[in-house]
Amino acid sequence: MKIAIIGTGNVGGALATAWAKAGHQILLGVRDTSHFKGVELLQNPNTTAKSIEDAAAEADVILVATPPQFAEELAGAFGDVSGKVIIDATNAVRTRPENYPTAYHAFSALTGAEVVKCFNSTGYENMLDPVYGGEGIDMFMAGDSDAAKKTARQLALDAGFGDCLDFGKSDKVVLLEQFALSWINLAIMQGHGRNMAFKVVRR
Repeated sequence: MKIAIIGTGNVGGALATAWAKAGHQILLGVRDTSHFKGVELLQNPNTTAKSIEDAAAEADVILVATPPQFAEELAGAFGDVSGKVIIDATNAVRTRPENYPTAYHAFSALTGAEVVKCFNSTGYENMLDPVYGGEGIDMFMAGDSDAAKKTARQLALDAGFGDCLDFGKSDKVVLLEQFALSWINLAIMQGHGRNMAFKVVRR
């Protein structure tokens, strides 16, 4: 797949690296292609830097890993992304889009894309290395688009996660963001450390 990465910090960089190693073509969508955070990601295979508009235009999938308050601006910058998949990896915990509860809702309202919330529920360290004791941890997703969920699940498996579990439709997006806050609470606020993760077990 051709994947545009919008937001080349810790989360975007970790997923860009994982997906490049898995053989996907990575388009880093940045404001200045000669100077941007995460420029070292260009050392990964299959990776180039483009303007945000060009990256969105060329990609099949757009991962957004920016602060959520930029969602409305980004929706305009993407141009026509009808039929493409947007993966919202943001969390509106401290800030949110001006007119929407989450970035997911902004992208759903302002673009013609297939939108899914995913890759927001754990720290970037677990995206760089999602394997604990020889087993991949779980990722989670929510949204109304079955097509976007199918893509997100495949990309989660490509990144080394054990599974990508469906939280439900768009009414569960906020719940999934609160689930992310649960990881933040345990890992950071309660001092358990960032090398911890969630795995669903069954019997």
